[in-house]
Amino acid sequence: MKAVICEEFGLPENLKIGELPDPRPKENQVLIQVEVCGVSYPDLLIIQNKYQFKPELPFSPGGEVVGKIIELGDSVSNLKIGDRVLALCRWGGFAEKIAVDTDRIFVLPDEISSKIAAGSLYSLSTAFHGLKDRANLQEGETLLVLGASGAIGIAAVELGKAMGAKVIACASSDEKLEYCRCKGADETINYETEDLKSRIKELTNGKGVDVILDPVGGKYTDPALRGIAWKGRYLIVGFANGDIPKIPMNLPLLKGCSIVGVFWGNFSKVEASQNRQNMETLFHWILEGKITGHDLGLYALENAPSGLMALQERKIFKKGIIKITQPQSIK
Repeated sequence: MKAVICEEFGLPENLKIGELPDPRPKENQVLIQVEVCGVSYPDLLIIQNKYQFKPELPFSPGGEVVGKIIELGDSVSNLKIGDRVLALCRWGGFAEKIAVDTDRIFVLPDEISSKIAAGSLYSLSTAFHGLKDRANLQEGETLLVLGASGAIGIAAVELGKAMGAKVIACASSDEKLEYCRCKGADETINYETEDLKSRIKELTNGKGVDVILDPVGGKYTDPALRGIAWKGRYLIVGFANGDIPKIPMNLPLLKGCSIVGVFWGNFSKVEASQNRQNMETLFHWILEGKITGHDLGLYALENAPSGLMALQERKIFKKGIIKITQPQSIK
C-alpha cells in the first residue's frame, strides 16, 4: 500500500512516500480503507522520537483516521464491513489502509463529514475530557486557555462557550487572538506583549480564573497559575512549548487549587464507556451547530510532509487534513 514513511527519526522533510506491506487485522481489530487523516502535534513528536509512545521503524505517522471498514478481525461483532468510522490510532494513518483496535473505533453519523471528523474530534475529545471530567467546568465560571489558537486550544474555546463559561483566550500574537475571538472567546491576552498575571487579575476583577487549560507549558505556566481563583482547577494537557515547567508547590497550597492531568489516551481505554458517551455528546453538539470544529487545510498524500511542516512552523491556523483517497470519494 502507498504510505508516508518514517524510516529514521527526524523532521518532517525526512519523511518519504513509498510502499508498506498491507496490514492484516488481528483478532480484536478492524481493517480500514483510509479516506482522510488529520495532522496533529503528536505526529511531530512521534517522528522525532519525542512522544510517550514509540513505534518501531519504519512506520507511517497519522493518528486521526476516517475511513470505511473493509475487513473484521475474528472476534469483532459490534462493527460491520462498510461502517464509516473515526479511528484514533496514534500512528499509521498516513497510509491507504490501517488495522486498528476496536476500542479506538467510533462509528460516525452520516451528517458529520469525514474531514470534520478527522480534523476536529481528537482535539475536541481531549479538551472535553479535560473540561468536563477533570475540571467539572460549570456554567458561569471563567475558563482561561493557553495556546488558544492551536488545535486543543481552539477546541477548548469552543467547548468552554458551549458549556456556558466565560472564555479568556491567550496566544502569542494579535492575529492569533483575532482568530480566537471568531471562535467565541470573550476576552484575549497576548502573553508576549502583556503581563499574563496582571491581565488575568484585571479581566476577573481580582478574583482569578476558575479553570485553566494548558497545552503549552514552559514559561507561561507559573504566571497563569498565579492568576487562578480559590479552588481553581489547572489542567495540564501537554507541553507544546517544549519545556516541562517546575511548579512552586506553595502556590497550590495558597490558592487551594488543584493541578490535574489530562491524558485522553489512557482515559479512553480505562474509562471506555465514559469516553464513548463524551463522543456522542460531541456528535450531537456538532450536528446542532453548538461547535463547528477547526478550519481545515487539505493536502494530498504526497504533500503530507508539508502539512507537518506548516504545523511545526505555526504558519497557519488551519488544521491539516491529508487526503488519502480521491476527492470525489470523500464525504
